[in-house]
Amino acid sequence: MPEIPQTPRVIAARIWTLCNVLRGDGISYNQYISELTYLLFLKIAQENGSEVTLPQGYRWADLVSYNGSNLLGHYQEMLTHLGTSAADERVRDIYAFPTTVFSHSENLRVIIDGLDTINWHQLSQDGLGQIYEALLAKNSEDARSGAGQYFTPRALVDTIVTVTRPQAGELIQDPATGTGGFLISADSYIRDHATPEAYAASPPQYEGMEIERGTYRLCLMNIFLHRMSAAIMLGDALTEDAQALSPADVILANPPFGSKFGSARAKRTGFSVSTSNKQLEFLQHIYHGLKPGGRAAVVLPDNVLFEDGVGRQVRQELMELCALHTILRLPTGIFYAQGVKTNVLFFTRGQGDSGHTQRTWIYDLRAGAPRFGKRTALTTAFFADFVARFGDWPTPDCDRPVQSASERFRAFTREEIAQNGDNLDLRWMSDDESDDELQPLRPDEISGLILFELRAAITEIEELHAQLTVAAEP
Repeated sequence: MPEIPQTPRVIAARIWTLCNVLRGDGISYNQYISELTYLLFLKIAQENGSEVTLPQGYRWADLVSYNGSNLLGHYQEMLTHLGTSAADERVRDIYAFPTTVFSHSENLRVIIDGLDTINWHQLSQDGLGQIYEALLAKNSEDARSGAGQYFTPRALVDTIVTVTRPQAGELIQDPATGTGGFLISADSYIRDHATPEAYAASPPQYEGMEIERGTYRLCLMNIFLHRMSAAIMLGDALTEDAQALSPADVILANPPFGSKFGSARAKRTGFSVSTSNKQLEFLQHIYHGLKPGGRAAVVLPDNVLFEDGVGRQVRQELMELCALHTILRLPTGIFYAQGVKTNVLFFTRGQGDSGHTQRTWIYDLRAGAPRFGKRTALTTAFFADFVARFGDWPTPDCDRPVQSASERFRAFTREEIAQNGDNLDLRWMSDDESDDELQPLRPDEISGLILFELRAAITEIEELHAQLTVAAEP
């Protein structure tokens, strides 16, 4: 029987199946991915020659060759040492405050040996990053993990990057970076559209901020495996941590879903509109964080388009400061674990007194769309018509050729939007969706949605408890 080629996809599937042995320890898929970050870094450092950044005695070979009775204790000691004493700051960041989910040395040995027997030599450097990204995508597909909240489907990410057209020399930022998908896609796009000489002469700059420590660790690993140089910060862009972020040429983001500002820390100052809605806060951060003439694409739920009160105020400021030239209505099922409908807003920051919104185009990709999930994969082909009609990044007045208009793609003037109460939830096509949003979902998707809602409720209770505790202190 011929040997199966060790492609990134095949290797990722093989690594994923190793998780089955951990079920006896009660380890979830999400925990498994986090644990793999520790192990894969050591293994890949051995394979690509970067092992010199690791201290002697704390490398992959030292883990594989250990034959004592307490492998788990030895492993924990290695993690702690790498997080505190490695000379390379990047290594210390990946292993900072390490916690292992393994309970038994036997299961740890199975994973180590499984990784060690993979033929990594057939892979290119790009292949290593593809493996890790495939594992992150696999994790996000599991409704029980809740990982979809920080993983944006690659097809959507690549489509957003394609029409946003990041360039060499630009500063590209994601203030809710998750596992780094937008930044990695942007770098791939730039390398594909610039010569190596042009890239080297004027390399792009990347910045990202992530609030959750485990996801931050995944992002660092993802950036490392894609051989990128990026300033990834552990922090909250809705607090004064945002001062560490620079004015950007391009901002690409999928802020976390949820209606409440999720921190007991003081919110950042400088916003015109005060709100507890995280999406509205992130939207303000993004249009204030752009350089004059800078452009942004941000994924936001439907309520941002129609919410009254502070929502309307934020939309008015957005359309005054920026040219909100395009809204892409996304189909349901892309972020099924959250049970929300989403859109992508594309806008350009004005320069001086010019650049405000004159016309906004809306592309309805939701009406008549299939429900995407495990049975129906979301691919870039689904966005092909949108990309073709979007054209080059629009000028501030948002003019497009007449042929851009279609049944799905319509333009609305600023006056028409104002007459609609500055409500951007403008529809002319039927969604063709069931009134019962749970009806099209499979049982595992329904249970995932329930778990997500329970986690969100617990988070809000914890935040309220923290605030009450602080208030009660003398």
